[in-house]
Amino acid sequence: MTVDLEAGGALATAGLAAKAIDGHAEAGKAHATTCANCKAPLVGAYCHACGQVGHVHRSIGHMLEEGLHGVLHFDSKMWRTLPLLLARPGLLTRRYIDGQRVRYVAPLPLFLFTIFLMFFVLSYVGAGPKTVSQATPAQREQARVELVQEVDQAKADVERANRQIAESKDAEERVAATAELEEAQAELRAAEAVLSVFDKTTDAVNDPGKTTVVTADELKAMSRLDLDALESEVKSTGVFKHLAENPELMLYKFKNTAYKFSFMLIPISLPFLWLMFFWKRDVTTYDHMVFSMYSLSFMSIWFVVLVLLGQSSFTTRAIPYLLWLPPLHMFLQLKETYRLKFFSAFWRTIALLISSSTVFVLFIVMVGAIIAM
Repeated sequence: MTVDLEAGGALATAGLAAKAIDGHAEAGKAHATTCANCKAPLVGAYCHACGQVGHVHRSIGHMLEEGLHGVLHFDSKMWRTLPLLLARPGLLTRRYIDGQRVRYVAPLPLFLFTIFLMFFVLSYVGAGPKTVSQATPAQREQARVELVQEVDQAKADVERANRQIAESKDAEERVAATAELEEAQAELRAAEAVLSVFDKTTDAVNDPGKTTVVTADELKAMSRLDLDALESEVKSTGVFKHLAENPELMLYKFKNTAYKFSFMLIPISLPFLWLMFFWKRDVTTYDHMVFSMYSLSFMSIWFVVLVLLGQSSFTTRAIPYLLWLPPLHMFLQLKETYRLKFFSAFWRTIALLISSSTVFVLFIVMVGAIIAM
Protein backbone atom coordinates (compact mmCIF):
# COMPACT_ATOMS: atom_id res chain seq x y z
CA MET A 1 0.00 0.00 0.00
CA THR A 2 1.41 3.31 -0.98
CA VAL A 3 1.99 6.28 1.26
CA ASP A 4 -0.43 8.35 -0.83
CA LEU A 5 -3.19 5.82 -0.24
CA GLU A 6 -2.57 5.73 3.52
CA ALA A 7 -2.63 9.52 3.69
CA GLY A 8 -5.76 9.54 1.58
CA GLY A 9 -7.46 7.22 4.04
CA ALA A 10 -6.95 9.73 6.82
CA LEU A 11 -7.67 12.87 4.80
CA ALA A 12 -10.73 11.48 3.02
CA THR A 13 -12.66 10.73 6.21
CA ALA A 14 -14.68 13.92 6.11
CA GLY A 15 -15.20 13.89 2.36
CA LEU A 16 -16.36 10.29 2.08
CA ALA A 17 -18.62 10.52 5.10
CA ALA A 18 -20.14 13.71 3.75
CA LYS A 19 -21.03 12.00 0.49
CA ALA A 20 -23.13 9.52 2.44
CA ILE A 21 -25.32 12.35 3.72
CA ASP A 22 -28.08 13.37 1.37
CA GLY A 23 -28.05 16.99 2.29
CA HIS A 24 -30.64 17.15 5.04
CA ALA A 25 -28.89 20.19 6.35
CA GLU A 26 -29.97 23.19 8.32
CA ALA A 27 -33.57 24.15 7.68
CA GLY A 28 -32.96 27.77 6.90
CA LYS A 29 -31.11 30.26 9.04
CA ALA A 30 -33.99 31.15 11.34
CA HIS A 31 -32.94 31.28 14.97
CA ALA A 32 -34.87 29.29 17.56
CA THR A 33 -36.68 31.10 20.35
CA THR A 34 -36.13 28.41 23.00
CA CYS A 35 -33.15 26.20 23.83
CA ALA A 36 -33.49 22.70 22.38
CA ASN A 37 -31.65 21.26 25.38
CA CYS A 38 -33.30 22.87 28.45
CA LYS A 39 -36.22 24.79 26.86
CA ALA A 40 -35.11 28.11 28.39
CA PRO A 41 -36.00 31.25 26.37
CA LEU A 42 -33.14 32.42 24.16
CA VAL A 43 -31.93 35.98 24.26
CA GLY A 44 -28.81 35.51 22.17
CA ALA A 45 -26.75 33.01 20.19
CA TYR A 46 -26.23 30.82 23.28
CA CYS A 47 -28.55 29.65 26.03
CA HIS A 48 -27.95 31.60 29.23
CA ALA A 49 -29.04 28.58 31.33
CA CYS A 50 -27.05 25.64 29.95
CA GLY A 51 -24.65 27.25 27.46
CA GLN A 52 -25.71 25.29 24.38
CA VAL A 53 -25.67 27.09 21.06
CA GLY A 54 -29.08 28.39 20.10
CA HIS A 55 -29.06 27.27 16.49
CA VAL A 56 -29.03 23.45 16.36
CA HIS A 57 -27.29 22.25 13.21
CA ARG A 58 -28.22 19.23 11.12
CA SER A 59 -25.28 19.11 8.74
CA ILE A 60 -22.22 16.89 8.49
CA GLY A 61 -19.86 19.84 8.26
CA HIS A 62 -20.83 21.09 11.71
CA MET A 63 -20.73 17.57 13.06
CA LEU A 64 -17.10 17.22 11.99
CA GLU A 65 -16.25 20.54 13.57
CA GLU A 66 -18.03 19.49 16.76
CA GLY A 67 -16.21 16.17 16.64
CA LEU A 68 -12.77 17.76 16.61
CA HIS A 69 -13.73 19.82 19.62
CA GLY A 70 -15.26 16.85 21.40
CA VAL A 71 -12.18 14.68 20.98
CA LEU A 72 -10.20 17.17 23.03
CA HIS A 73 -12.90 17.89 25.60
CA PHE A 74 -14.40 14.59 26.78
CA ASP A 75 -14.25 15.45 30.53
CA SER A 76 -17.54 14.77 32.35
CA LYS A 77 -19.49 14.31 29.13
CA MET A 78 -18.06 10.83 28.72
CA TRP A 79 -19.40 9.71 32.09
CA ARG A 80 -22.86 10.96 31.18
CA THR A 81 -22.73 9.40 27.71
CA LEU A 82 -21.45 5.90 28.44
CA PRO A 83 -24.25 4.85 30.84
CA LEU A 84 -26.87 5.90 28.29
CA LEU A 85 -24.93 4.29 25.44
CA LEU A 86 -24.90 0.99 27.30
CA ALA A 87 -28.36 1.00 28.91
CA ARG A 88 -30.49 3.52 26.97
CA PRO A 89 -28.89 3.87 23.50
CA GLY A 90 -32.14 4.95 21.90
CA LEU A 91 -32.63 7.74 24.41
CA LEU A 92 -29.07 8.98 23.85
CA THR A 93 -29.51 8.90 20.07
CA ARG A 94 -32.91 10.57 20.21
CA ARG A 95 -31.67 13.32 22.50
CA TYR A 96 -28.75 14.11 20.23
CA ILE A 97 -30.97 14.21 17.15
CA ASP A 98 -33.47 16.46 18.94
CA GLY A 99 -30.71 18.89 19.91
CA GLN A 100 -29.97 17.97 23.53
CA ARG A 101 -26.21 17.80 23.06
CA VAL A 102 -24.38 19.90 25.58
CA ARG A 103 -24.25 17.11 28.18
CA TYR A 104 -23.13 14.28 25.89
CA VAL A 105 -20.16 13.29 23.76
CA ALA A 106 -21.05 13.74 20.09
CA PRO A 107 -21.29 10.52 18.04
CA LEU A 108 -18.28 11.18 15.81
CA PRO A 109 -15.61 11.68 18.53
CA LEU A 110 -17.11 8.80 20.53
CA PHE A 111 -16.90 6.55 17.46
CA LEU A 112 -13.28 7.55 16.81
CA PHE A 113 -12.34 7.03 20.46
CA THR A 114 -13.93 3.58 20.75
CA ILE A 115 -12.45 2.43 17.43
CA PHE A 116 -9.02 3.54 18.63
CA LEU A 117 -9.59 1.74 21.94
CA MET A 118 -10.63 -1.46 20.19
CA PHE A 119 -7.60 -1.62 17.90
CA PHE A 120 -5.29 -0.63 20.76
CA VAL A 121 -6.59 -3.52 22.87
CA LEU A 122 -6.33 -5.92 19.93
CA SER A 123 -2.73 -4.86 19.30
CA TYR A 124 -1.84 -5.14 22.98
CA VAL A 125 -3.52 -8.50 23.54
CA GLY A 126 -2.23 -10.02 20.33
CA ALA A 127 1.26 -8.61 20.73
CA GLY A 128 4.05 -11.13 20.44
CA PRO A 129 7.80 -10.69 20.03
CA LYS A 130 8.20 -8.22 17.17
CA THR A 131 12.00 -8.03 17.20
CA VAL A 132 14.85 -10.39 17.98
CA SER A 133 15.53 -8.49 21.20
CA GLN A 134 12.01 -9.18 22.45
CA ALA A 135 12.08 -12.92 21.67
CA THR A 136 13.13 -15.56 24.16
CA PRO A 137 16.23 -17.72 23.44
CA ALA A 138 13.94 -20.63 22.54
CA GLN A 139 12.01 -18.45 20.09
CA ARG A 140 15.22 -17.19 18.51
CA GLU A 141 16.51 -20.74 18.13
CA GLN A 142 13.27 -21.87 16.53
CA ALA A 143 13.35 -18.91 14.15
CA ARG A 144 16.91 -19.73 13.14
CA VAL A 145 16.00 -23.36 12.47
CA GLU A 146 13.25 -22.23 10.12
CA LEU A 147 15.60 -19.82 8.31
CA VAL A 148 18.22 -22.56 7.89
CA GLN A 149 15.54 -24.81 6.43
CA GLU A 150 14.71 -22.06 3.94
CA VAL A 151 18.36 -21.83 2.91
CA ASP A 152 18.65 -25.63 2.54
CA GLN A 153 15.48 -25.74 0.47
CA ALA A 154 16.75 -22.93 -1.77
CA LYS A 155 20.07 -24.77 -2.28
CA ALA A 156 18.18 -27.93 -3.22
CA ASP A 157 16.13 -25.94 -5.75
CA VAL A 158 19.34 -24.57 -7.30
CA GLU A 159 20.83 -28.06 -7.59
CA ARG A 160 17.67 -29.40 -9.17
CA ALA A 161 17.59 -26.56 -11.68
CA ASN A 162 21.25 -27.23 -12.59
CA ARG A 163 20.46 -30.89 -13.21
CA GLN A 164 17.54 -29.93 -15.43
CA ILE A 165 19.84 -27.72 -17.51
CA ALA A 166 22.36 -30.54 -17.84
CA GLU A 167 19.67 -33.03 -18.82
CA SER A 168 17.76 -30.70 -21.18
CA LYS A 169 17.44 -32.16 -24.69
CA ASP A 170 16.57 -29.05 -26.68
CA ALA A 171 16.81 -25.26 -26.55
CA GLU A 172 13.26 -24.80 -25.25
CA GLU A 173 13.85 -27.04 -22.24
CA ARG A 174 17.17 -25.33 -21.57
CA VAL A 175 15.55 -21.87 -21.60
CA ALA A 176 12.85 -22.98 -19.15
CA ALA A 177 15.42 -24.64 -16.88
CA THR A 178 17.62 -21.54 -16.99
CA ALA A 179 14.73 -19.32 -15.95
CA GLU A 180 13.98 -21.69 -13.06
CA LEU A 181 17.65 -21.63 -12.06
CA GLU A 182 17.70 -17.83 -11.97
CA GLU A 183 14.62 -17.78 -9.76
CA ALA A 184 16.10 -20.43 -7.45
CA GLN A 185 19.36 -18.49 -7.20
CA ALA A 186 17.44 -15.31 -6.33
CA GLU A 187 15.61 -17.20 -3.59
CA LEU A 188 18.88 -18.57 -2.27
CA ARG A 189 20.51 -15.12 -2.17
CA ALA A 190 17.55 -13.70 -0.29
CA ALA A 191 17.41 -16.63 2.15
CA GLU A 192 21.14 -16.38 2.92
CA ALA A 193 20.87 -12.60 3.33
CA VAL A 194 18.02 -12.88 5.85
CA LEU A 195 19.85 -15.60 7.79
CA SER A 196 22.96 -13.43 7.88
CA VAL A 197 21.00 -10.44 9.18
CA PHE A 198 19.33 -12.63 11.79
CA ASP A 199 22.65 -14.00 13.06
CA LYS A 200 24.18 -10.55 13.31
CA THR A 201 21.12 -9.25 15.11
CA THR A 202 21.26 -12.13 17.57
CA ASP A 203 24.94 -11.40 18.23
CA ALA A 204 24.04 -7.80 19.01
CA VAL A 205 21.37 -8.96 21.46
CA ASN A 206 23.71 -11.40 23.21
CA ASP A 207 26.48 -8.81 23.56
CA PRO A 208 25.70 -6.69 26.65
CA GLY A 209 27.79 -3.86 25.25
CA LYS A 210 25.52 -3.42 22.26
CA THR A 211 22.00 -2.09 21.98
CA THR A 212 19.20 -4.62 21.73
CA VAL A 213 17.06 -2.34 19.56
CA VAL A 214 17.75 -2.95 15.90
CA THR A 215 16.39 -0.44 13.40
CA ALA A 216 15.87 -0.91 9.68
CA ASP A 217 18.92 1.27 8.96
CA GLU A 218 21.07 -0.85 11.28
CA LEU A 219 19.87 -4.01 9.59
CA LYS A 220 20.74 -2.55 6.21
CA ALA A 221 24.23 -1.57 7.41
CA MET A 222 24.94 -4.95 9.02
CA SER A 223 23.77 -6.99 6.04
CA ARG A 224 25.33 -4.61 3.49
CA LEU A 225 22.30 -5.24 1.30
CA ASP A 226 20.10 -2.83 -0.57
CA LEU A 227 16.83 -3.83 1.05
CA ASP A 228 14.81 -1.75 -1.41
CA ALA A 229 16.36 -3.64 -4.31
CA LEU A 230 15.81 -6.90 -2.46
CA GLU A 231 12.13 -6.02 -2.03
CA SER A 232 11.87 -5.32 -5.74
CA GLU A 233 13.51 -8.65 -6.48
CA VAL A 234 11.04 -10.38 -4.19
CA LYS A 235 8.11 -8.85 -6.07
CA SER A 236 9.52 -9.70 -9.50
CA THR A 237 10.70 -13.27 -8.84
CA GLY A 238 8.39 -14.48 -6.11
CA VAL A 239 11.18 -14.75 -3.56
CA PHE A 240 10.00 -15.72 -0.08
CA LYS A 241 6.44 -16.46 -1.06
CA HIS A 242 5.94 -17.65 2.50
CA LEU A 243 6.12 -14.01 3.62
CA ALA A 244 2.95 -13.29 1.70
CA GLU A 245 1.39 -16.36 3.32
CA ASN A 246 2.60 -15.47 6.81
CA PRO A 247 -0.60 -15.21 8.88
CA GLU A 248 0.98 -12.93 11.49
CA LEU A 249 2.17 -10.52 8.81
CA MET A 250 -1.20 -10.52 7.09
CA LEU A 251 -2.98 -10.01 10.43
CA TYR A 252 -0.78 -7.02 11.17
CA LYS A 253 -1.44 -5.53 7.74
CA PHE A 254 -5.15 -6.15 8.09
CA LYS A 255 -5.42 -4.55 11.53
CA ASN A 256 -3.40 -1.54 10.44
CA THR A 257 -5.46 -0.99 7.30
CA ALA A 258 -8.79 -1.69 8.98
CA TYR A 259 -8.04 0.89 11.66
CA LYS A 260 -7.17 3.58 9.11
CA PHE A 261 -10.30 2.93 7.06
CA SER A 262 -12.72 2.11 9.89
CA PHE A 263 -14.67 5.29 9.09
CA MET A 264 -15.96 3.49 5.98
CA LEU A 265 -18.23 1.41 8.21
CA ILE A 266 -20.49 4.45 8.49
CA PRO A 267 -21.29 5.12 4.80
CA ILE A 268 -21.48 1.37 4.15
CA SER A 269 -24.12 1.05 6.88
CA LEU A 270 -26.28 4.00 5.86
CA PRO A 271 -28.00 2.48 2.78
CA PHE A 272 -29.24 -0.49 4.82
CA LEU A 273 -30.72 1.76 7.49
CA TRP A 274 -32.28 3.96 4.81
CA LEU A 275 -34.06 0.94 3.29
CA MET A 276 -35.76 0.26 6.63
CA PHE A 277 -37.28 3.77 6.80
CA PHE A 278 -37.34 5.12 3.24
CA TRP A 279 -41.11 5.65 3.33
CA LYS A 280 -40.95 7.72 6.54
CA ARG A 281 -40.50 11.39 5.60
CA ASP A 282 -39.70 12.50 9.14
CA VAL A 283 -36.62 10.24 9.27
CA THR A 284 -33.51 11.65 7.59
CA THR A 285 -30.13 10.25 6.67
CA TYR A 286 -28.67 12.47 9.36
CA ASP A 287 -30.66 10.49 11.92
CA HIS A 288 -29.28 7.25 10.49
CA MET A 289 -25.73 8.56 10.71
CA VAL A 290 -26.10 9.46 14.38
CA PHE A 291 -27.66 6.03 14.99
CA SER A 292 -24.81 4.25 13.16
CA MET A 293 -22.00 5.99 15.01
CA TYR A 294 -23.49 5.41 18.46
CA SER A 295 -24.28 1.79 17.56
CA LEU A 296 -20.76 1.16 16.22
CA SER A 297 -19.33 2.78 19.36
CA PHE A 298 -21.22 0.30 21.53
CA MET A 299 -20.13 -2.64 19.36
CA SER A 300 -16.50 -1.56 19.70
CA ILE A 301 -16.80 -1.44 23.50
CA TRP A 302 -18.60 -4.79 23.53
CA PHE A 303 -15.84 -6.36 21.42
CA VAL A 304 -13.15 -4.96 23.74
CA VAL A 305 -14.91 -6.56 26.71
CA LEU A 306 -15.06 -9.92 24.90
CA VAL A 307 -11.35 -9.78 24.04
CA LEU A 308 -10.36 -8.91 27.60
CA LEU A 309 -12.58 -11.62 29.07
CA GLY A 310 -11.08 -14.12 26.67
CA GLN A 311 -7.65 -13.64 28.24
CA SER A 312 -8.62 -15.63 31.31
CA SER A 313 -9.97 -19.18 31.50
CA PHE A 314 -12.18 -18.03 34.39
CA THR A 315 -13.77 -15.04 32.67
CA THR A 316 -14.08 -16.86 29.33
CA ARG A 317 -17.16 -18.57 30.75
CA ALA A 318 -19.01 -15.26 30.67
CA ILE A 319 -18.56 -14.76 26.91
CA PRO A 320 -21.55 -16.91 25.78
CA TYR A 321 -23.82 -14.86 28.04
CA LEU A 322 -22.69 -11.63 26.36
CA LEU A 323 -23.46 -12.73 22.81
CA TRP A 324 -27.11 -11.70 23.17
CA LEU A 325 -26.17 -8.10 23.95
CA PRO A 326 -25.77 -6.82 20.33
CA PRO A 327 -29.29 -7.79 19.18
CA LEU A 328 -30.79 -6.50 22.43
CA HIS A 329 -28.87 -3.24 22.08
CA MET A 330 -30.02 -2.87 18.46
CA PHE A 331 -33.63 -3.48 19.47
CA LEU A 332 -33.57 -0.92 22.28
CA GLN A 333 -31.80 1.68 20.15
CA LEU A 334 -34.15 1.22 17.19
CA LYS A 335 -37.27 1.30 19.34
CA GLU A 336 -36.50 4.50 21.20
CA THR A 337 -34.56 6.36 18.50
CA TYR A 338 -37.26 6.03 15.85
CA ARG A 339 -40.19 5.77 18.31
CA LEU A 340 -41.25 2.34 17.07
CA LYS A 341 -43.71 -0.18 18.42
CA PHE A 342 -42.49 -3.59 19.55
CA PHE A 343 -43.13 -5.48 16.31
CA SER A 344 -41.70 -2.69 14.11
CA ALA A 345 -38.54 -2.61 16.20
CA PHE A 346 -38.37 -6.43 16.27
CA TRP A 347 -38.37 -7.02 12.50
CA ARG A 348 -35.98 -4.14 11.96
CA THR A 349 -33.63 -5.67 14.53
CA ILE A 350 -33.56 -8.90 12.55
CA ALA A 351 -32.99 -6.96 9.34
CA LEU A 352 -30.24 -4.92 11.02
CA LEU A 353 -28.48 -8.07 12.24
CA ILE A 354 -28.47 -9.45 8.69
CA SER A 355 -27.35 -6.15 7.18
CA SER A 356 -24.61 -5.82 9.82
CA SER A 357 -23.16 -9.11 8.65
CA THR A 358 -23.28 -7.84 5.08
CA VAL A 359 -21.59 -4.58 6.08
CA PHE A 360 -18.85 -6.52 7.88
CA VAL A 361 -18.21 -8.72 4.82
CA LEU A 362 -18.11 -5.69 2.51
CA PHE A 363 -15.66 -3.96 4.86
CA ILE A 364 -13.42 -7.05 4.97
CA VAL A 365 -13.44 -7.23 1.16
CA MET A 366 -12.60 -3.51 0.91
CA VAL A 367 -9.69 -3.84 3.37
CA GLY A 368 -8.41 -6.90 1.51
CA ALA A 369 -8.52 -5.02 -1.79
CA ILE A 370 -6.57 -2.12 -0.26
CA ILE A 371 -3.90 -4.47 1.12
CA ALA A 372 -3.57 -6.11 -2.29
CA MET A 373 -2.83 -2.78 -4.00
